[in-house]
Amino acid sequence: MEFPTSWTKSDDGKAITRRFEFADFSGAFAFLTRVAMLAEKADHHPEIENVWNKVTLTLTTHDAGGLTGKDADLAAQIDELVA
Repeated sequence: MEFPTSWTKSDDGKAITRRFEFADFSGAFAFLTRVAMLAEKADHHPEIENVWNKVTLTLTTHDAGGLTGKDADLAAQIDELVA
C-alpha cells in the first residue's frame, strides 16, 4: 500500500500525519468540516489538532494496530480537498 508523499510516516510506522495552514481560522474550520464529511462517509476518523489557522491530521487504523488501506484512501481524499 502506498501513501501520498505529502504525508509523513511516524517513527514507529503506525501512523501518517500532515499539517495544513490556511489564511485564517474560518478557512481551517471550513476544511475540517469537509474532512469530517469524508471521514464519516469512510467510517474512518482522523486525530485532529486545530490551532487558529493550522490543522494537523493524523491517520491510523486503531483496531488494526497501524496503517491500512483505509488510511491511504482517506489521506488521498483529504489531499484532493487542498489540490
